[in-house]
Amino acid sequence: MQHEISRIRRDYSLKDLSEASVHHDPIVQFTRWLDEALDAQVNEPAAMTLATAGANGRPSARLVLLKDVTEGGLTFFTNYESKKGRQLNENPRAAIVFFWPELERQVRFEGITEKLPSGESDEYFDSRPAGSKAGAWASRQSSKIASRELLENEVVKIINRFKNENIPRPPYWGGYRLTPCAVEFWQGRPDRLHDRIEYEIRDGIWDISRLSP
Repeated sequence: MQHEISRIRRDYSLKDLSEASVHHDPIVQFTRWLDEALDAQVNEPAAMTLATAGANGRPSARLVLLKDVTEGGLTFFTNYESKKGRQLNENPRAAIVFFWPELERQVRFEGITEKLPSGESDEYFDSRPAGSKAGAWASRQSSKIASRELLENEVVKIINRFKNENIPRPPYWGGYRLTPCAVEFWQGRPDRLHDRIEYEIRDGIWDISRLSP
């Protein structure tokens, strides 16, 4: 390789994180950090790595976009027939990671996913641009296709099919909510002695601990 990646070093020193400084509810703590990421105009603050595994246990990960955060958890949308959709159908357990390098922060979630009610998926789909709606119909996400031209032609067909009317949500597309059972907040610190605060749910109460870096 032209560059020796093993020699890459960066010292983190922007902020610290303690058990006393975090909120007792990890969702509230996450929204605070998300607001700070938005205020700092970090690149793609809503981008998150979603890790899933099917019945065979083989893991898979990709970037998706967070679309909502509530007391119930984190919401994202996708094609139910995509690879991640099929894996979540076989095994609803999943993990999510946010990384905001500008703030030297990372947040990890582990939990159980479930499909959103149809009404919530309909509401979000209706808010999307027409091109994105047509794309959701045209794309059989994760399946092999012969060419991009075929995909673009399919989009044109969908636009013509629903000409002069609102494009409805495809039956194979919708939202998921991940309800966390464990959350970790990571704040970079000097000399790799990073701050790691972990929340674990125990009998309905969040237990907060410091982890060794």
